[in-house]
Amino acid sequence: MSLIKSRTFTAIVFWEEDVYVAKCPQVSTASQGETIEEALVNLKEATELYLEEFPYY
Repeated sequence: MSLIKSRTFTAIVFWEEDVYVAKCPQVSTASQGETIEEALVNLKEATELYLEEFPYY
């Protein structure tokens, strides 16, 4: 049986030059998008990939 951990992370979103930048300060991941929603989706994916590589963070 596999247990799934639920964690909550912070997303900081800001406009930089011509894109929205989203950062997660807890794990130092970042991404960007043309909209806030796109930046957040991309940040979620980047953070998930990071946590797969470093699961004990």
